[in-house]
Amino acid sequence: MEHRIDPELLAVLPYLPMVDITDPVAFRAAQRARTQPVQRPDGLLVEDRIVAGDVPVRIYTPKEAAEAAGPDGSLGVLLWFHGGGFVFGDIDSSDGGCMATALEVGCVVVSVEYRLAPEHPFPAGFEDAWAALRWVAEHAASFGGDPARIAVGGVSAGGCLAAALALRARDEGGPALVHQVLDTAVLDDRLDTPSMLEFESAPLWDRRQAALSWRYYLAGAEPTAYAAPARAEDVANLPPAYITANELDPLRDEAIEYAGRLIRAGVRVELHHRPGTFHGSNAIPAADVSRRATADIRRALRTAFEVA
Repeated sequence: MEHRIDPELLAVLPYLPMVDITDPVAFRAAQRARTQPVQRPDGLLVEDRIVAGDVPVRIYTPKEAAEAAGPDGSLGVLLWFHGGGFVFGDIDSSDGGCMATALEVGCVVVSVEYRLAPEHPFPAGFEDAWAALRWVAEHAASFGGDPARIAVGGVSAGGCLAAALALRARDEGGPALVHQVLDTAVLDDRLDTPSMLEFESAPLWDRRQAALSWRYYLAGAEPTAYAAPARAEDVANLPPAYITANELDPLRDEAIEYAGRLIRAGVRVELHHRPGTFHGSNAIPAADVSRRATADIRRALRTAFEVA
């Protein structure tokens, strides 16, 4: 496989950590030990809150954009969900990315600390995500956000939560969403796409880890569309979507197939398939392909908030 990896990504591959969620508690501890604090820029207000009863969130507000909006203005809001196979990850691990998104897009970012499996299987994390979305829609004005311009987004398992929220918000008649960002999203528990079968072994995330994560997340429950959005029978009338797929990622084909279904249902979709990339590589800033991936997501969000 190495000959297919982007040369800049290949150069850092030996230094990447091994992902093994066989022992979720141990892996979480190792990940937290690797997480480095990120310096907060002066132009950003960062606030931790407990919302909707007991859901921790971190709110990032760009001061310059907020000042430019004026006392009667407000900013678009991105509700963001970190990745980690439903098993690991936290708001600290996505701190740097959320800060950069808030500043570069000029929006408020609300990052959600949802409950993790296997201690808290579905629907616990999804219910946290839903509670956070409803709270944002009801209280956006309290942090300078516009309740009419809310987007949801996430990476990997976080992308699954974002896609599921878009489905539930449509089914329940709101909150209204202007966009969904599904960055290399986990979408299908059936693990039977060509890419999932091809990449039994792959950098950072492979079929074995995917199977473990679904086993932890579902815990024997019958999967619904809110657990695995690829199972949704109806994908019409969803918000516009920005969807990414990495070439050497077992999740590649479920992203592409979901994008195709949305397009055929009349949903506006921007789909990016990035050659030479693997799951998680979008977060490696040393590679130009990763920087372009991040820049494209933020460009799409700016456009979504401008036209809403």
